[in-house]
Amino acid sequence: MATTRPVALVTGASSGIGKETARALVAAGFEVIGTGRKTSGLTPPAGVTYLDLDVGSDESANAAVREVIDRFGRIDVLVNNAGIGSAGAVEENSVTQAQNLLNINVLGVIRMTKAVLPHMRAQGGGRVINISSVLGVAPQPFMALYVASKHAIEGYSESLDHEVREHGVRVLLVQPAYTKTSFDTNAAQPDTPLPLYAERRRVFDEVIADAMRDGDDPAVVAKVIVTAATDRKPKLRYTAGPLASRVTTARRLVPAGAFDKQIRKNNRMPT
Repeated sequence: MATTRPVALVTGASSGIGKETARALVAAGFEVIGTGRKTSGLTPPAGVTYLDLDVGSDESANAAVREVIDRFGRIDVLVNNAGIGSAGAVEENSVTQAQNLLNINVLGVIRMTKAVLPHMRAQGGGRVINISSVLGVAPQPFMALYVASKHAIEGYSESLDHEVREHGVRVLLVQPAYTKTSFDTNAAQPDTPLPLYAERRRVFDEVIADAMRDGDDPAVVAKVIVTAATDRKPKLRYTAGPLASRVTTARRLVPAGAFDKQIRKNNRMPT
């Protein structure tokens, strides 16, 4: 069932940013396939086809891409949105917990990207849009595993973009700040909690809850993703929302000592 419309594959599209992105891409004229770990019983947005996908599995990633190619004949845009959060001090997160998060947030992006690149090269073009974060350029105490995963995606994406650009493929980054989703409530909690960090963790939970309440609507991020997907001359990085713009600008321009103090102030930590 080849289509004359451009085809977009959006991972983690059953809720939040992914679901809004799928909806926005349909409005922009794309044939959209959205994925989730288990989509049976879910009602996709109008114009979106849901597909089961576990980005933590090589077999599942390759099978999903094959199915999209078989059904629609091409993939023009891959939005790597699926991911999980983490909370707790590094000492409170086991290595197993770290491996699980990195398997989804980093290796999941790598799996999906490797699966689509041969098709994009063969068709002479395509875009891989990786959902990073302002935490891909800035620290966040008590979220070190998540921050590490986003820093990794930043370096991976920028490096890969140089490799594939001559083949008509671009690898782009979208950097949201805090967004009104269930991200914080679904974040993996520390599996080896320590009393030493209990009070700091309690304060962190309050800080993040406040930030999420004041965060951007997922539609704000979705609009930026559509821009990245359709710009005639795409940029490597797109910030999504005013807070993301302020943080990324401050990271570049504010002296390191002042930036460090602001991080500690924002997190109610002793300076």
